[in-house]
Amino acid sequence: MALIYYVTQIHFDFGAIQLLRQECERVGISRPLVVTDQGVKAAGVLQKALDALGGMPHAVFDQTPSNPTEAAVRAASAIYQAQGCDGLVAVGGGSAIDCAKGVAIAATHAGPLTHYATIEGGSPRITDKVAPLIAVPTTSGTGSEVARGAIIIVNDHRKLGFHSWHLVPKAAICDPELTFGMPAKLTAATGMDAIAHCMETFMSTAFNPPADGIALEGLQRGWSMIERATRDGSDREARRDLMSASMQGALAFQKGLGCVHSLSHSLGGVDPRLHHGTLNAVFLPAVIRFNAGAPQVQKEKRLERMAHAMGLASPHDIPEAVRSMTLRLGLPSRLGELGVQREWFDQIIDGALADHCHKTNPREASRADYRAMLETSM
Repeated sequence: MALIYYVTQIHFDFGAIQLLRQECERVGISRPLVVTDQGVKAAGVLQKALDALGGMPHAVFDQTPSNPTEAAVRAASAIYQAQGCDGLVAVGGGSAIDCAKGVAIAATHAGPLTHYATIEGGSPRITDKVAPLIAVPTTSGTGSEVARGAIIIVNDHRKLGFHSWHLVPKAAICDPELTFGMPAKLTAATGMDAIAHCMETFMSTAFNPPADGIALEGLQRGWSMIERATRDGSDREARRDLMSASMQGALAFQKGLGCVHSLSHSLGGVDPRLHHGTLNAVFLPAVIRFNAGAPQVQKEKRLERMAHAMGLASPHDIPEAVRSMTLRLGLPSRLGELGVQREWFDQIIDGALADHCHKTNPREASRADYRAMLETSM
C-alpha cells in the first residue's frame, strides 16, 4: 500500500529568514537550541539567524561536523538539557539539520541512539515526544528541511538512517539569499546531491504519482541551473531554482531512493571525510545503467522522461551526461580520485546491502552487482 504524506510548512523566498521568531512562537518554542557549524558561523549566516530571533533567549551548538556523529548529537543534547531549551533551530546544510534531528530524539528519548535507527527497527520507537524543530537550510542539497529522516554516524562507525514522521521539521524557512556565500565546489557537490535525489526517487518504482511529478520538475530546475549557480554564486534565479530542486527532491524521496544512496551511505561510513553529494555524483552513472534493465523502469519509460527533463535526446545519454556535468562542475568523477581502495569493497558492499535505501531500488542488487558498480565507478 502506498503512503503519500506531505506535512510540513515551508516559507520560500528571499529574506524569509526574518520569519524565524514568528515561526518559533507559532510552534511553541520559547528557548531554542540553535544547531549549526563553524562554516555557517564564519560566513555570518548564524548571526543573521540569531538577529532574526529578535532577542529570544537561546543557546548555540556550533560544533556540527561535516558528517554528523552520535558524539556531536550527545554534546548538543547536553547543552539542550542544561540550558532548559524547549525546541531546536537548525541553521546549516544537511549535517546541521540531521544533527538537530538526532538531538530531537536523544534529548527526549532514553537509551542508545542506535535503538532508534531504521535498520534496527527503531522508527516506531520515535514518538511525538521529540523536540520541535525549525530548519533553515544554508545549502541546496539534502533537502533535510522537509524530510522525515536523518543520517548519523553512530559510535560503532556505521552511517545509519533515522526515520519518523515525527522528525519532519515543524517549519522550513528556505531563503535562497543564505546560499549566496557558498563556495563553488560546495555549491556543485550539494547541487548534485539534490539532482541525485530527484533522479533516484523518480526511478524508484513505488507508487507515488505526486512524488514522481515533484521529482521530475525538481530535476529540470536543478539540472538547468546547477552550472549557473556554481559559476556565479549571486545569480538569484539559479540560487532560487537550485534550492527549490533540493526541497523538491526531499519532498519526493519519501517514495524511496536506491543503490546510489546505499553505496554513498556505506562508503561515507567507511571514510567520513568523503562528501555525500560528491559520492552520489560518482555513483549515479553506474546505477542508472544498472536500473535501465528494471522491467518497470522500461515499461513506464522512466529514463526517457528523465532525459526529456534534462534536455537530452536519448535516455542512453543520461549516464555520460551526468559524468560530463560532474567534470564541468570541477568535481571528482571517479572513486580513485577520492582515495577509495578496492580492499574497502567488501565493507562497502556489506553496508550497502544493509542500508534502508537498498530495498527501494527498482532492481534488486546482489553483492556481485554492487561490486560491478564500484568497479565501474573507480
